[in-house]
Amino acid sequence: KVKIKMKNPKLRSNNKFVITNNVFNNNILYPLNEIPYNIIRSICGYFVYLIYIGNKDIKGNDWEHAFASAINGIHLDSPISIADVVLGNNCWSMKTVKCKIPFNTKSIRLISGRCSPDYSYCITDPYDNIQKTGEAILSIWNERIKIAYDKYNQVRTLVLIRSFDLKKFVVFEEQTKQFFINDYHWILNNNNNLIGLDSNNLPCFTWQPHGSQFTIHTIVPKKTVKFCLKSPNTYLNTENVLKSLNFDDSWITLV
Repeated sequence: KVKIKMKNPKLRSNNKFVITNNVFNNNILYPLNEIPYNIIRSICGYFVYLIYIGNKDIKGNDWEHAFASAINGIHLDSPISIADVVLGNNCWSMKTVKCKIPFNTKSIRLISGRCSPDYSYCITDPYDNIQKTGEAILSIWNERIKIAYDKYNQVRTLVLIRSFDLKKFVVFEEQTKQFFINDYHWILNNNNNLIGLDSNNLPCFTWQPHGSQFTIHTIVPKKTVKFCLKSPNTYLNTENVLKSLNFDDSWITLV
């Protein structure tokens, strides 16, 4: 199948690329989706710390920081770039989703940034030609991935599935990829969102016109890292922290 050729889309970018100067510049840290135990252990330790200090959830920024710390990488904390964590010439796009039973989950939806056909292609009415809008959405995604591969040798997506009670977790990794635009056709669902379907009419993408949010439907691979995490017996609270610091009225100066 021939990929539709569209002009390069205009993208919002903060040009935030970092290539660290260390031994991993020209090497991968570990084979794809073979995450070493020492990295998982470090991540678990950080999760326990977050729970101990009172966090009720582990959000995207927490996941990014946990992994960056585990590999001694850089957490870019960028809302625009594909790269969330960088080590040498390798980068990771970090994704996390929450579900009731992580170990039994077969597929998930990964929020993958905002693709605005209006901003990138001046498509002011996304419903005028749904197929054209869908092609523009994938073209925007593909361009973002191309830019990432221009900067980094390895571009991967690292996914965390977490339970609501933060006791069960699934981690897996996949190569971040572009999509062949002609492989998909687009329809509207009951919520007036655009759905990208493959040749078997299976949903692969969702795009929401309000907010331009692009979601990739992802199959959870058979090979994952599954683990349970014990919660700490005690939790840090405000009263204990202030007591340990000997906080009193002398700390306060009214101006």
